[in-house]
Amino acid sequence: MYKLIKTEGRAKRGVMETVHGTIQTPVFMNVGTVAAIKGAVSTDDLKEIGCQVQLSNTYHLHVRTGDKLIKELGGLHKFMVWDRPILTDSGGFQVFSLAGLRKIKEEGVSFNSHIDGRKIFMGPEESMQIQSNLGSTIAMAFDECPPAKAERSYVEASVARTERWLERCKVEMDRLNSLEDTVNKHQMLFGINQGAVYDDIRIENAKRISEMDLDGYAVGGLAVGETHEEMYHVLEETVPYLPKDKPTYLMGVGTPANILEGVERGIDFFDCVYPSRNGRHGHVYTNRGKLNLFNQKFEKDMRPIEEGCNCPACRTYSRAYIRHLLKAKEMLGMRLCVLHNLYFYNHMMEEIRDALDEGNFATYKKQKLEGMEAGE
Repeated sequence: MYKLIKTEGRAKRGVMETVHGTIQTPVFMNVGTVAAIKGAVSTDDLKEIGCQVQLSNTYHLHVRTGDKLIKELGGLHKFMVWDRPILTDSGGFQVFSLAGLRKIKEEGVSFNSHIDGRKIFMGPEESMQIQSNLGSTIAMAFDECPPAKAERSYVEASVARTERWLERCKVEMDRLNSLEDTVNKHQMLFGINQGAVYDDIRIENAKRISEMDLDGYAVGGLAVGETHEEMYHVLEETVPYLPKDKPTYLMGVGTPANILEGVERGIDFFDCVYPSRNGRHGHVYTNRGKLNLFNQKFEKDMRPIEEGCNCPACRTYSRAYIRHLLKAKEMLGMRLCVLHNLYFYNHMMEEIRDALDEGNFATYKKQKLEGMEAGE
């Protein structure tokens, strides 16, 4: 369970005990959509770069390979050989963003698989069953993620339905955890706050889901079309209405700056595809901002991506060599950039936790942002 160790303003420093080990927060979860980090990164690599939690996707694992097969093989931890916590998202976001033609009803959503077109139905019970088959440490409730700029009337109806779905998720999760053949009988459930950019809808929803005494609470439906300022505003308005003694999770966000701003506003958990996606395209994060290693200026640059960085790429290879690999379309180039970026994110979270422990997060945040904006 979650224990709040320290606060600085609204920023929280916590620790969460799970059946798969301890999570120190604030934490960045490394995104392994289909039980693998894109960029040829192994679970041994993840340990080396300081990953605490790996995130996988319910929808993607359901449509390809299949959750029933993964259960038969001993669950997701055993399947991907990872003994630390795993969070699975509910599939809701993918159903609403990838599925194209879909039909939303009170029971759930009917849609066609983006892989082979077969008809699939997913509702709260189905999402919980899939996540239970996977045996993740933390399961996310099934929700609808309305567009940030959706009409108010649509958002109100959507949020009300998501609340009813959350009740059903909780009942089904309790049932599944009590079954004899369940992979992880200690699976936790996080609820998701929605409401687009409407403060009052967000706040009312936060109050209602807080009463349900879940294991944690996420703020969803951000980074889907609104500005950074709007996102920060939503967090400022909403997070105070979520339980302080439970972890808070900002879904799918973001840049290093987004994370620092999120921590300041009381967020514990983050995940984002940016570090791996950018790495695969030769874009690497440093304390002096982002570099594009495809640039000609790095052709003869024998320095590491970042001086003093202890990641597997920087300990051994130069910018010039990694650029050569990327230009030659060698997979190693992509892999080294992804490893560096994930190390950068995980190491930054460590720095954030240290700064909170020492009571100087505000100073750390200011210096970190100034450094990244200054450039090389």
